[in-house]
Amino acid sequence: MRWLAVSLFFFLIGCQSEKHDAPVIGFVDALVDETLAEARKGFFQALADSGFSEQQKTLRVIYRNAQNDLPTLSQIVDFLIAQQVDLIATCPSVATIAACQKTKTIPVCMMVSPSPGKAGLLDAQGKPPANLFGVYEETWYIDTSVALIRQLMPQVTRVGAIFNQAEPQSRDALDALRKTCMHLGLELEALPVNNSSETQQVLEALLARRIQVFFAPPDNTVFASFPTIASRCHAAGVPIFTSEAGLVRAGAVAAYGADLFAWGYQAGQQAARFLRNRSLQGLAPELVTKRVRVYNPYVAHRYHLGFPPEFIPLR
Repeated sequence: MRWLAVSLFFFLIGCQSEKHDAPVIGFVDALVDETLAEARKGFFQALADSGFSEQQKTLRVIYRNAQNDLPTLSQIVDFLIAQQVDLIATCPSVATIAACQKTKTIPVCMMVSPSPGKAGLLDAQGKPPANLFGVYEETWYIDTSVALIRQLMPQVTRVGAIFNQAEPQSRDALDALRKTCMHLGLELEALPVNNSSETQQVLEALLARRIQVFFAPPDNTVFASFPTIASRCHAAGVPIFTSEAGLVRAGAVAAYGADLFAWGYQAGQQAARFLRNRSLQGLAPELVTKRVRVYNPYVAHRYHLGFPPEFIPLR
């Protein structure tokens, strides 16, 4: 009996040690969105490819979604800090900003975010937080995305867009969109929206201005309400172009932009380096490396649009 008690003691100690040895990642999504979910899938796929997965018990994951509610997002970050996780992974930018504002010690790995400068995360010396790494995107590629409209629909003269002025990447994208439309001789009708509950009403006002094409910028409110956007635009016979490849599968006709799965995968590779070395040495925010030209064959057929071979069909 004594032998059994001693064996049980060492078994429990071994289990606790194994649990402690497995690194813990707290992953926080700011909102529920199928497009953003692709980044999360890519992130964990990269970790699994590097030997970190819950299935193999080489990783523990605490996942939370803020459901597009900022107070909830703040509480989630506080919870993850209290749990003393080894790493906080954030998607998209609002989650990154919340995490960086609340901790300077726990590493933060960002994805689907603008550069730290555009997110307002630089210090007085112009440096990003020392605990921040991951993958960001700039907005210059929007030029190419908007040029697709002129290339594929040369008769178009009026483009519509909605944007959340509270989001730094959305404001930046709108500036790029305005400049590109002006350069291409396109008239831009852009209306602000504060949250996804306002999207349909604002979109109706935009459609009433007789836009011929809708452009979906990198905006969390656009992501959250894209099913509504796609439904109303298609009902009005207005095709959707975008800079976000993930939205093409959801109903946009075409895009040139970052593949969100690949974006998350690139961030996951950085996270794997941190978990292997338990060090931030050599890790810093980096620009996304993979952009693709994609189109939706079903939507393209609906609008009688043909695409050159360099475009990848998404179904």
